[in-house]
Amino acid sequence: MDRRSFLGFGTLAAGAFMSGAFTRALADEVKPVPGATVSTTAGKIRGVTIDKVHAFKGVPYADTTAGANRFMPPQKTKSWTGVRHCFELGHRSPQLLSSFHGQVPPEVEVMDRDEPMGEDCLVLNVWTNGLGHSDKRPVMLWLHGGGYTSGSGGFICYDGANLARKHDVVTITINHRLSVFGYLYLAGIGGEKYARSSNLGNLDIIAALEWVRDNIVHFGGDPNNVTIFGQSGGGGKVSSLMAMPDAKGLFHRAIVQSGADVKGVSQDAANKSAEAYLAKLNLKPDQVDQLRTMSIDQLLAPTNAPMGAPGGLALAPVTDGRSLPVDPFDPVAPEMSKNIPLLIGTVETEVTFFPHMILDPITDGRLHELVTQMLRNASADDVEKVINAYKTGRPGASNTDIYLIMASDGGFRTGVLTEADRKADQGGAAVYQYYFTWRSPVRDGKLRTFHTLEIPFVFDNVDEAKSMTGTGADRYALEDKMSSAWAAFARTGNPSCEPLGDWPAFDTTKRAVMVFNDECKVVNDPHGEEQRLLRAIQSGRA
Repeated sequence: MDRRSFLGFGTLAAGAFMSGAFTRALADEVKPVPGATVSTTAGKIRGVTIDKVHAFKGVPYADTTAGANRFMPPQKTKSWTGVRHCFELGHRSPQLLSSFHGQVPPEVEVMDRDEPMGEDCLVLNVWTNGLGHSDKRPVMLWLHGGGYTSGSGGFICYDGANLARKHDVVTITINHRLSVFGYLYLAGIGGEKYARSSNLGNLDIIAALEWVRDNIVHFGGDPNNVTIFGQSGGGGKVSSLMAMPDAKGLFHRAIVQSGADVKGVSQDAANKSAEAYLAKLNLKPDQVDQLRTMSIDQLLAPTNAPMGAPGGLALAPVTDGRSLPVDPFDPVAPEMSKNIPLLIGTVETEVTFFPHMILDPITDGRLHELVTQMLRNASADDVEKVINAYKTGRPGASNTDIYLIMASDGGFRTGVLTEADRKADQGGAAVYQYYFTWRSPVRDGKLRTFHTLEIPFVFDNVDEAKSMTGTGADRYALEDKMSSAWAAFARTGNPSCEPLGDWPAFDTTKRAVMVFNDECKVVNDPHGEEQRLLRAIQSGRA
């Protein structure tokens, strides 16, 4: 079902679910009133007040990236006189709409507010319960998903008002450069002029963190207690920032949700990708300057193949020896973040988020075929061995569940487990691991525990995201536990809290993991045996 059909679909999914999400969004458009004026290093801004929460939207944290600033590191915001109204979301980074719309479940797609795109996209949104220097609230800065090519900080499920209101934290979402504007590597082929044209999207995030350091005290936040958290591509950005020297000291805790960046793109692969991109535009490496005069549409057109697909580009953080000197978590966790506590985890059936995934019942024979395709070079005996291990570890699970969980373990969970293990082995600040297994009732439950499903629970936005979570009363207890745990971690570096109880740190001996469901409980090494077997067979070590 496409987005247009979903929006017009007269069922519970499109009716009751959608009315909840959009009723709140519509209410936010009607009820906000002009609020307080706050001074920043660039000038005064005025926000709005929404149900006693101060909100400032579209706040510039760096200058426009258009013109001479295109493909250059972020530049300082130009100052202004008077009072700038920060009532509405700012521009998102230029991106191909087709990289999101039609590629994700319509239940998630409707979370996108579709705010306008533009190169003047280095903006952030702030929600806080109070202003001024008297309070020092924990600051939680969210990095959106969408890989490195799509998305924005303006999605409905990312709205920070409820998290700020309920848990007395300062919530921030940001936009930064994406796709070729943020992750095309020109430092290798562009000469001295482009020597710093690498990992620009991440450098934008660092500029946002510098804005937080310099300004957040005026918004009731503590610049010495900043948590960066993100999901999917946002989790990858958190992972790579943990290894970027320019980010050191700008954040104090890190949360990685269903995303990892164990190893960056090599310079060689990044150079080849840049050359391939230029070739698609009929340009040679010595014609890089022409990229700065081309239209946004011209620059985006060659990016329509997914990364890793034939013709795809390597648009992701590059281990360039400068801004990202070493691979983030390979072979070990980043030394510069040794004292940064980490909370990290995944959801059970990540892959049900993606198009063309099998959701209906399958036979034993079809399960064997699918696992054989997934494991590629594995022998028939190894395929049977891993299927039996998963069936033993999950008695009563359907063939479809087994396949979807296995595919999720072999993809998203592998990198997350690697990062958790290496962070624990480092012997520095604690790492806490979670596994989210609550199943959504939407689409007759077929989507199970899909990628992004935990986000509304973390943000206290299950009612704003009924298209994702359904309408059941069971959502509220889980929402309270998860949002409380995330806020507690931001406040103290430990997610243990009253609604949830004690959450022990993860280590590579007991491997304690918090399992989130209607019943939340600590389990040592949940399903670890079959997951390790799967990874061994995938890597040829079995």
